[in-house]
Amino acid sequence: MQSRNKIFDDLSHLMTNAMGVAQGAKTEAETAMKGLIDRWLADRDFVTREEFDAVRAMAIKAREENAALEARIAALEAGHTGTTDAPAV
Repeated sequence: MQSRNKIFDDLSHLMTNAMGVAQGAKTEAETAMKGLIDRWLADRDFVTREEFDAVRAMAIKAREENAALEARIAALEAGHTGTTDAPAV
């Protein structure tokens, strides 16, 4: 009976060690894959989400300013056509 328990103990230790090695290999593989993907993305000149959002906000602001300027020009032109034909300065 004593020898069977020793065999099971040894087998249990072997499996525990194997699981530890497998866990370490998994973590190492994940780290290597993340590094590979990060380098690949960096080489492709993709923008980050923060950069995209910043440029998007700038474009929205530029559109709003453009619409305001168009309305201002239209108002000035409407006011100009209602007066005499004096040259603008």
